[in-house]
Amino acid sequence: MSRAKDLAKKNALRARRKRRVRGSIFGTAEKPRVTIFKSNKYLSAQAVNDVEGVTLAAVSSQTMGLKVSKENAVKVAAQFAENLKSAGIETVVFDRNGYLYHGVVAAFADALRENGIKL
Repeated sequence: MSRAKDLAKKNALRARRKRRVRGSIFGTAEKPRVTIFKSNKYLSAQAVNDVEGVTLAAVSSQTMGLKVSKENAVKVAAQFAENLKSAGIETVVFDRNGYLYHGVVAAFADALRENGIKL
């Protein structure tokens, strides 16, 4: 199988997981949805109020000057927890955005919990 076909299959499987997970997750102003995006270089996250379609808080490793890794995911999560607390948010719903709960995604979620955000 060629690399292009492998990549297309990988993206299609992630899209299916994303649709399946998003069918049961919904964010409100009191308990927003935290969605994560990771590329090969960077990691970003945002808290979304799905009722109004508004982003309440956001963070990106690119603006912090960090590449994507488990260690840097912990730093990004610490900054994001500060942003959430300054916005008055203590509990959130975690949307892994179709990614497997492993590696960088799991490190980010665990770091959020360690910084006082309830998932």
